Amino acid sequence: MKKLALTPLLLLSLAAHADEREWVPYKKLVEDLRLDKFYALPAAERDKVNLYLTVKPKNKNYKPSDVVLTVVHGSERQPLPALSPDFRMTLVPNPKWMTDDTKVMTSLPKEEKSQVGYDAITPLPDGLQWNYAPVMSSVGQMNQAIKKMAGALSMFAPSVKVVVFKFNHPAQLKVGSTVYSTDTKNQIKLKPESALLKENPLMVASERPFEAELDSE
Repeated sequence: MKKLALTPLLLLSLAAHADEREWVPYKKLVEDLRLDKFYALPAAERDKVNLYLTVKPKNKNYKPSDVVLTVVHGSERQPLPALSPDFRMTLVPNPKWMTDDTKVMTSLPKEEKSQVGYDAITPLPDGLQWNYAPVMSSVGQMNQAIKKMAGALSMFAPSVKVVVFKFNHPAQLKVGSTVYSTDTKNQIKLKPESALLKENPLMVASERPFEAELDSE
């Protein structure tokens, strides 16, 4: 979902592990990505979206495990969650760390750069079938959240348009009487349809998607 970042993707210099140095102020990281605005929304206005911070080194030789980020707040040191295989982590802002002197340290070599943004995933109910509206209405919910996160700049904010169902193998997804098949990436992209949101038919998958990502195209 990197195309949906509310500000240009941050290109942050990463510092050397041997003499650990500052990567970015914690407050700046949170505020530049509007994560504080997202988590300030009432739970009912974000319950269809899981938002993940993404930290992807420009150098493709680095693995997620190579990226170790640590918050330093006074004498306190707290590692941030380990990055997933997709270079993601859940970062819920800690009010105690929203100060100008709280820093995020990194483990990667000096001068390495990392692309920072976020991915938005809508959680799917258990099993191989679920109702259309709870899943596909996540697009509208995310768009409303983006507007509130952007504030006065909402007219320039990007928007979510599709739910991308990602499978490990070629698969099919039946929506009512219509059957969709995966593309060459084993993905099915669906735009929400107002008539179907009202009708709320069953969606039945031939195998369970490993995730359903919200995207701009």
